[in-house]
Amino acid sequence: MKIINGRTMMVGGLILLLVAVAGFSMANDDVKTEKENLMKSFPNLKIDSFRESPLKGLYEITAGEQVFYFSPEGYLFFGEIWSKDGKNLTAEIREKVVAERINGLPLDKALKIGNGPKKVIEFTDPDCPYCRKVDDFLAKRADVTRYIYFVPLRRIHPDAEKKARYILSQPDRGKAFHEVFTGQLDGKPIAIADGVQQQQLEEMEKIAAGIGVRGTPALWIEGAHVNGADIQRISGLLDKGKEVSKPQSH
Repeated sequence: MKIINGRTMMVGGLILLLVAVAGFSMANDDVKTEKENLMKSFPNLKIDSFRESPLKGLYEITAGEQVFYFSPEGYLFFGEIWSKDGKNLTAEIREKVVAERINGLPLDKALKIGNGPKKVIEFTDPDCPYCRKVDDFLAKRADVTRYIYFVPLRRIHPDAEKKARYILSQPDRGKAFHEVFTGQLDGKPIAIADGVQQQQLEEMEKIAAGIGVRGTPALWIEGAHVNGADIQRISGLLDKGKEVSKPQSH
């Protein structure tokens, strides 16, 4: 009798497993079909991922740093999905996408300063006052390694591009960075020919655009995003704290 019951349980378990696998396969087929429908409706749309969303009947799409949704009726929806407990599910997905891209950044394309155990990735503008505020703080920390990408905001800081190229052209880039970010070259002519280090600067700007950086400073500290010169939060992350304050950016 025990053997029969055991076999019955085994057979029952196998049936449940087969049902689960079949259901998973059907779900995958549905996603594949709807993705094909999406591309038929919007043939010029370039996407990175397509999957079921937390809201039944909608499919989640990521393209670059954007997250939006597709319905089987053929509509695209742009907006945020919130859970009943107040979580912005769209923002969480967006942050996850950016975090994955941060982990894959070509650090060899960045300006490296320091040799500390804590990694700080910076997107900065040489003439941004808030970027200089961040630099003033980080320059005093011996426990960080900084990977810096320049994103000159040409409309409001017309000399920023030249200063970035100047830093990248110098044999001692760390020293040149310090000169620029402490204001030692403000208002002074910078002797650098047109086009010098232009390619490297453009590569940095392309990297910034790829993860959606639109303003400076933007930082990732040990994987956590900091938008603006939020010194309290920067300090908290470096010291494993969780302080939060209002960001500043320009």
